Amino acid sequence: MKNIPTELLRTFTTIVDLGGFTLAGALLGRSQPAISLQVKRLEDLLGIRVFQRNNGLQVTEEGEVLLGFARRMLDINDSAVTRLAKSRISGQVRLGIPNDFEVSFLPRLLSQFGQAHPEVSLEVNCDLSVTLLKDFQQGHYDLVLATDSLEETLQPNTEDEFHETIVWVTNGHFDWSDQQPIPLVVYPIGCRYRQQIISKLNAAGIAWRIAYSSSSLLGIQAAIEAGLGISALAQSTVPQGLHSHLKIENSPQLGHVKLVFKHDRSNQTDATKRLYEYLYTGLEQSSS
Repeated sequence: MKNIPTELLRTFTTIVDLGGFTLAGALLGRSQPAISLQVKRLEDLLGIRVFQRNNGLQVTEEGEVLLGFARRMLDINDSAVTRLAKSRISGQVRLGIPNDFEVSFLPRLLSQFGQAHPEVSLEVNCDLSVTLLKDFQQGHYDLVLATDSLEETLQPNTEDEFHETIVWVTNGHFDWSDQQPIPLVVYPIGCRYRQQIISKLNAAGIAWRIAYSSSSLLGIQAAIEAGLGISALAQSTVPQGLHSHLKIENSPQLGHVKLVFKHDRSNQTDATKRLYEYLYTGLEQSSS
C-alpha cells in the first residue's frame, strides 16, 4: 500500500487555492522548481496527472478526486497536531472573574478549556471587579477579567478590552409605580453596576431604595425572580429566566461598561497565554 506524504498534498492544495506554482512556493517557502518537483513526485506516486498545462493551469478529473481526499487528510493531520500540541501545555493558572459572570458563558468555556488541556490546573475565583483588580496588582492572579469603567457610548472592542451594554434586569412581571421608590437588587458597595444605577436614577430625579444586596449572582437572581426588585447587568450575563430591558417605564438607560483582561504579557506561562486566548475568543463571540 502506498503512503502519500502530507507535504505533497499540502503543496497540491496550495497550488489549486492560489492558482499557480510561483504563488504557492512563496507561501510555502519553496522555490518554483522545488514546487514543480513535488507535483511530479505526487503524480509519479499515484500514476496520474493532477494538472493540465496546455492552456493555463487546470485540475484534471483525477486531480479533482484527489483534491477532495487531500483536503480531508490535511484537516485530520492538522487537527491531530493541534490537539496533541495543546495537550502538552501544563501548569497552574489563577483566574479571577467578576461575580456576574459566574453563571454566564464563562463556566462553559472553562469546562471546554479543561477538556482540551487536562494538564492545566485552573484556580478560579469570583469577586467584585474592584477587588479583583487590586488583588491582581498584588500578584494574587495570573489572569483577571474585570469591569474597568463605565461609558455613555458603546465603543469598539480592542485588544484586551470589550464593551457591553448595561441593561435593566427584571422577572418579567415587575410593576413600578412612579409614586414609590424603585426597589433595587444590587451587589455590595464597590460594584460599578450599583454605582451606575444609583447615579443614573439620581440624575433623573427618581427615588430608589436598596431592597436586597448580595455578593453572589445566584443571590441577585433569586431576589429578582422573587419580585423583590430589579437590577442591572452586562447584557451577555443576564441569567436564563430573567428579562433584560434598555428602559423600564421612565427609568434612564444605563450606558455601557468596559471589560478588561489584566495579565502580564512579558511574564506569563504558556498555560496563561492559552487560557487568555480561549476566553478572549469566547467573549468576542458573545459580544458580537
